[in-house]
Amino acid sequence: MSGNNGVKYYAVFAAMLFGFFTLVAPVGQSYAATDTDADAKAKKALKIEIRATRKEIRKVMKLARGKAKKAVRGAMVYRAYCVLCHGSRGDGNARMKKIHGDLPLKITKQEPDYYAKIIKGGGAAVGKSEFMPTWDGELESDQIEDLVMYLSMISNPVRRGEVTFKTNCILCHGVNGDGLGRASVLFDPPPANLTKSDKNDAYKKMIITMGGEAMGRSSVMPIWGQELSEAQIDDVVAFLGSILVIPPPD
Repeated sequence: MSGNNGVKYYAVFAAMLFGFFTLVAPVGQSYAATDTDADAKAKKALKIEIRATRKEIRKVMKLARGKAKKAVRGAMVYRAYCVLCHGSRGDGNARMKKIHGDLPLKITKQEPDYYAKIIKGGGAAVGKSEFMPTWDGELESDQIEDLVMYLSMISNPVRRGEVTFKTNCILCHGVNGDGLGRASVLFDPPPANLTKSDKNDAYKKMIITMGGEAMGRSSVMPIWGQELSEAQIDDVVAFLGSILVIPPPD
């Protein structure tokens, strides 16, 4: 047998052997492609899972954004109608405290239905003081809904700070605190990206209270101590700590 003929015979034998294994393999499969098919199925399942996860995340984020907007609107209602008796934090430390004496003015944690009932029907509707007025004729239904949303988070300093931030600071610093507010293009240097701030809480409180110029920064940064209470500024500082994408400074 010559060398060339030997090569031909081996080639024919290999082809026959491959055909045999292909025939005896389960329908729809082949021995050569088994691992590849398994990998493809795994990748397909992973893609489906990732898409479902992303869809769920988008749904949660949309819900969170909706709640945040309602809370911001609710905070405006609260400051216009409730802060005089209940205080800026809902802790009862308010201007009317001396007049009401020992009357409990602190807003305690309750279910949303309770808040809605006492807002609409006044204190008498839930067995509380009659000094708490009925707001049903004064506030629209959507205002009451927004107020209930805000009251559900009023005991949380981070959430209170978020509301204060989003009602005062987003024009320059942006909704996400990344310095990309609508007015940011007007300033040079641009507003700070607060998600990457390397300043500690004491510094943040000082620059918010005294303004940028007093701290050797931009004079465009207002003196918020003239507009916000110390409690509100503390809440904003707490919120800024929650949006950091880098380790907080000491």
